[in-house]
Amino acid sequence: MRIRLHGTEDECRRTADTLVTVLDVLDVSRPYPYRSQSRLVRLYLTAALPDATEEKPQ
Repeated sequence: MRIRLHGTEDECRRTADTLVTVLDVLDVSRPYPYRSQSRLVRLYLTAALPDATEEKPQ
């Protein structure tokens, strides 16, 4: 699946780092700035659901 994050670069990076703990993240794009004078960026992740047979740490 493709996931698009919107926010400041720090927010997007921290969210991507968190998603790595619950999804199999295959790729994280570079931050793409908005066209205006905004501080916001877009970050794209390619991820898959983890294998259901794997045990998750509690």
